[in-house]
Order: sequence, then C-alpha cells, then structure tokens
Amino acid sequence: MIALIWADILAGFAMYVMMPYLTNVWKVSTTHAAGIINIWNGITPVLAISFAYVVDAFMGDFYMLLLSSISYSVGLGLLSMSTPPVFGPCKDYKKECIGHTQKVMFYVALPLIAVGLAGHMVSLTPFLDLQTKNESKEKDEKKDENENKNEKEKKSSEENENKIFLQIPGVMMVLIVAIVGGIGLPYIKPWSLRFGIPAICSVVATVLFFTGWVNYKHNKPEGSPLTATVRVLVATARNISRPVPDSKELNNEDDTPSTRSLRCFDKAAIKLPEGQQSNNWKVCNVREVEDTKIGVRLLPMWLTFIVIGIVLSIGNTYYLEQANHMDRKLGKIKVSIPIFLLFYTITSNIFAEFYSFLTTLSKKYAPPIGIATGMLLSVLCCITAAKVETRRLHRIRDHGLLDKPDEKIPMSIFALLPQFMLLAAVDGIANNSITGFFRHQTPESMRRYLAYCTKGVLGLGNMASVLSVYVVGKVSERNGKPNWFQYTLNKSRLDRYYWVLAGLSAVNLVIYVIVACFYKYKESVEDEEEVEGGEMNEDFQDKKCCC
Repeated sequence: MIALIWADILAGFAMYVMMPYLTNVWKVSTTHAAGIINIWNGITPVLAISFAYVVDAFMGDFYMLLLSSISYSVGLGLLSMSTPPVFGPCKDYKKECIGHTQKVMFYVALPLIAVGLAGHMVSLTPFLDLQTKNESKEKDEKKDENENKNEKEKKSSEENENKIFLQIPGVMMVLIVAIVGGIGLPYIKPWSLRFGIPAICSVVATVLFFTGWVNYKHNKPEGSPLTATVRVLVATARNISRPVPDSKELNNEDDTPSTRSLRCFDKAAIKLPEGQQSNNWKVCNVREVEDTKIGVRLLPMWLTFIVIGIVLSIGNTYYLEQANHMDRKLGKIKVSIPIFLLFYTITSNIFAEFYSFLTTLSKKYAPPIGIATGMLLSVLCCITAAKVETRRLHRIRDHGLLDKPDEKIPMSIFALLPQFMLLAAVDGIANNSITGFFRHQTPESMRRYLAYCTKGVLGLGNMASVLSVYVVGKVSERNGKPNWFQYTLNKSRLDRYYWVLAGLSAVNLVIYVIVACFYKYKESVEDEEEVEGGEMNEDFQDKKCCC
C-alpha cells in the first residue's frame, strides 16, 4: 500500500517539470505548453468526482485502485517511450526528433496518467484507512458493552499510539522518497530516465499491491448519495407543472423540517395517490430533497473558487517557465527546479497549520475568513509576480536576450521565492478553509462528494486559465498592438497578465464577501436544531416563489 504512495510522489515530481520539457525539447510556445498542462491538471479532479460515484455505486476501492494503478503505469510508460531516444527518428532531445509516434504516445499517456491519479485520489486514502482499522476494537465493543468508559478511552488511546508508532517507518520512507525525488531525480539528464524511473516504480508498486489482494479487507459498494440527488432532479422535472406543495402533501416519514428556499424541489417529495405503486424515481423523501437543496445553495460559493483555481494554475506553468533560464546557482551549488515543489509543499503545509489554529478560535467564522484570506493573498501573489516579471524583462532587454530564449538570464532564481511562497499560502489556507467550510455546512452523506466537487471547481479554474489567456491575448492585440503572449516568454508581457489576474482576484473577493454575508452559518458542528447545511438568509428567500 505504501509503495503506491511512493510511486505517486515520484510521478508528481516527474510531471512537475513537464513545462520545461515541452518548451525546451518540443519547442512549443509558452501558452501551448501551459494549456496542455492546465487542461490535464483540470481534468484530473473532475474525473475524481465521477470515479467517487463509480466506487460507491459499483466497484469499491480495491478494484478502482487496481485499475487506476494499471492506467498509471501504462501512462507513465508511454510518457517515457514518447521521448526521442526510444522510438524517435533521432536520439537527440530536439524538436526535429519528435515524430508522429512520439506525439501519439504523449497525448495518449496524459489521459491515462490523469485516470490513474484521479483513481488514487479517490480510493487510496479510504482503502489504506480500511486496512489499518483495528478489527479487535469492534469485537471488544460487542463483548464489553458495559465496560467502564475510562477503561475504553485508555484502550483507545493506547491503540492510537501503537497505530502511530507502526506508521512511523512508512512516513519516514515517504519523506525519503520525496527528498530523493526533489533533489536526485532532476540531476538525471536524459528525459527518458526522468520519466522512466517513476514508470518503473509505478509498475513495481502495482505488482506489490496486487500480490497482497488476498489479505486485503474489501468494502462492498453500498450505493452513492449522488443517486438520490439525481432522483430528486428527475422527480422535480416530472412534477414541474404542479403547484408548490404544502407540508401535508410531502413524503416526510422522518419528520425532517423543510426549508422555505428553493421550494420548487419540494415537488420531488409530493406523495403519490393511494393505490399507486411507489417508485423512487417518481417520489423522494424530504431528507433527500433538503440534501439536494444544500448543494444548490452552495453553488454561488463554488463559483467564486474558480478564480482561485486560475491563480493556482500559474504555479506549475508560467512560474516554472520564468525559472527555466534564470541563474540557479546558490554559491557553488546548482539548484534544480523541483526544489521549488518541496518549498511550495512545505510552505503550504505551514499555512495550513496556521488555518488549523484559527479553527480552534472559531469554528463558525474560521472557514469563511480563511477563504477570504486566501483570496486576498492571491491578489498580493499576482501583484508580486507582476513586479518580479517586470524586473526579469528589464534584465532581458538590458542584456539583449529578447531573441535568445535559450540563453541564461543574469537574475537569481531565488527572486521568484516570494511569489511561490504567497501562492503556497493561497493553496494552504484557501484549500483547507474550503474543506472546513463544507465539512461544517454539509450533511454527512454528501461531504465526500462536496470535497471532490471543490477540487473539481478548482480544476475548472485550471482549465478556465486557458480561456483567460486566450481572451486576454485577443483583447491585448486590438488596434494593431502586439499580443501579450508571444511564442517565447522573453518577448511576452506576462507581467501585464499577472496584473489582470490581480484585478480579477480583487473583484472575485468582493463578490465572495457579498455571497458569504448572505449565507446563514450553523453555530456549531453539534448544532442539530439548525437545518443541516445552513440556508440563505431570508433576504434571499422568496416565501411565495418556488425558487
């Protein structure tokens, strides 16, 4: 099981340097390379949403892990074979050595890797938790129902300590693999080996995982709560022409209170006439309707997260291309680009811990304040990146490097650290705040899916960044002016694009504050008197209108 995590880490470092690979070897334009990577990064979390449904409804975590690991291994293998020395017309890492076969392998490899990554994202952690669950704990609870509470807590704490102790070797190995991947892998010059080593590790990890299938605990598919949401939508569509029902007409066996907002969905719970056979796709219960309303009420919040995804997308695309030809020396040591991934991850975790500290002060307001803080930091991040890029372009012009994209720029790569740090802060605080918000505001049955939907919305932000670059580029070339996005980064005006993102993030922050102010938050996690998931304030509710 741990081997799959190791393989994921090495594959992550290999994919992190995809931007320099495409611009240095394939010689594609900066925007083309960024578009490929951002679409890939966006599709992966969107796939995770559909995979989560498939796991719960049909196949379970084990088979999802098996299929996704095979897809992962094949994808990384094809990516390694797509490099020129393997099947290329020549052996050099040049544009002329990238033939049709390499392009086909490359573009087949990316979706296969996305499928593997999405499958691991959905099933790896739940399956690992299932294996580490102590079976004896359940047996003891059945045998000793009258056992003293203090003794139970003592046993539980001892079991947790033993569990943590047993996990220490695995955690240490994960850290070692991360350090090796961040420091050692970039110094391997041939790209075929940079991609080949993670591919081999993925194959080995998949084989090791499969050999233990007899000893694994398997969870059977128990159905997905998303099915209930679809049933509510179908039942609502069936009864769309009927008037909004009152509480006596609703199928409400468990006495769930019905909210006044989005009352058109109450039509899905209208009782069938007596004598008519019950059908789940014709009538739902009020609990299912209310869970669906929660997801719909959260849509305005979700939409504000797309801009965060657009800002986060520049971290492993344009930031890396800025660093690609800058001075990497730290004294006599030449620093590799993946070091920034380690720095980014560590900084993101530090800010995530800071958010965790905030949650101890206020469970009610910490998530929305954290999201707003992340959005504010995204504005500062884009401003900082714009100023640093302006300095970089001045150095390029001063040294006559506009037409020399492969020449080293006399500017330290460490000038990019502030923007990487701010972007990591956005990632750490905003992501954890969004997760905390949905954990607090959504019902138990929907939390897993809403978490994936949040990642999916950020993934949509990655894909939306491609559209934003296209639109900004078209607007910039009006009146015969040059497009801000040229074939190489040296001739582009990336600093102006960063200023546009800063303005877009500022506007998005204002919209988020307005939406957040009209949202009614639950007082505490244990508060069961409030409608689960919260509801919009009465200012946004229409007592007479269905929606």
